[in-house]
Amino acid sequence: MATIAVSCDGGPADGWTCRVAIRDGDRDVSTHQVSVRTSDLRRLAPGASEPTALVKQSFSFLLERESPQMILRSFDLLDIARYFPDFESEIHRRVRIA
Repeated sequence: MATIAVSCDGGPADGWTCRVAIRDGDRDVSTHQVSVRTSDLRRLAPGASEPTALVKQSFSFLLERESPQMILRSFDLLDIARYFPDFESEIHRRVRIA
């Protein structure tokens, strides 16, 4: 089972850059860089002060639909919705539950 490790730098003024490592045991399977705008964090995860949980849930969503190697290496979080139209509604549901 893959695990998802997320670390984010930045803040509300300029947004965040998050590094995501997908691991199988102690082996890195793939690494990614995701940009998250403050406006997107507020809309997708109301009340969250930083995007770590949102990004982790977003990668869980992606891994249910494609292999780690198919996920872009660098992208903006909202790019996911271009490939998966149900992303925003599903991520709203997941963030509320988490």
